[in-house]
Amino acid sequence: MSETGGVREVKSAARTVELLELLAARGDRPARLQELADELEVPRSSMYALLQTLISRGWVRTDVTGSLYGIGIHALLTGTSYLDSDPLVRVVRPYLDEASDALGETIHLGRLDGRDVAYLATRESHEYLRTISRVGRRLPAHAGALGKALLAERPEAELAEGPYEALTPNTHTTRDLLAADLAEVRARGYSVDREEGVLGIVGFGFALRYDIPAQDAISCSVPVARLSAGHEERIVAVMREIRAKIEATVPGGGGSVHWRR
Repeated sequence: MSETGGVREVKSAARTVELLELLAARGDRPARLQELADELEVPRSSMYALLQTLISRGWVRTDVTGSLYGIGIHALLTGTSYLDSDPLVRVVRPYLDEASDALGETIHLGRLDGRDVAYLATRESHEYLRTISRVGRRLPAHAGALGKALLAERPEAELAEGPYEALTPNTHTTRDLLAADLAEVRARGYSVDREEGVLGIVGFGFALRYDIPAQDAISCSVPVARLSAGHEERIVAVMREIRAKIEATVPGGGGSVHWRR
């Protein structure tokens, strides 16, 4: 049994969390009992009992045949509660609106979560929709503007060894390539994702330094077809101004409650 912070991990709780994370990661692909038992290396009978418990409490749902399983509505309700209770998200939201109004492009707020970035808020452009960036979605930090802005705030020694997952042909898949890009981010003061996460989309990311190292970042995403040199300059200028306003508003160290994010 593993230990966390000097306390022995509760095996049944860990198994429950692993199951919910597995179902959440599958998205719109429901799973069968045997698939889940095999993936988590749990006896079929134990997995069935766990699933039935979670179904009764709304954390897992099943189809009319009782043979397919997916994430339940209580996961959504809990996720919404996380956003509603986070003081930093509340502070940043109006500035996302301001950036969206000024630029007419899609604006994001994301938070580093391990090697991924979780989207906490999004203001979609009226010109195009990107379902990949919906609130609650996680994307690899190495492959997008938000993630690269946050990775650049950390020592190079903390970078994971590659190879990294390639989301597009432009994704940095080696540690050396990513490290070189992050060095440019530090020198420039913001990150640029040129179709590394999504083909046809360029992103500009700005770390929010109310935490050290930064945990949150904002970004602006633009279709390549609409990105002229002049528009890029305006995006950078507006997003720098928005970052400065946010950092001036948020007290040092983040919110009043110092959560371990």
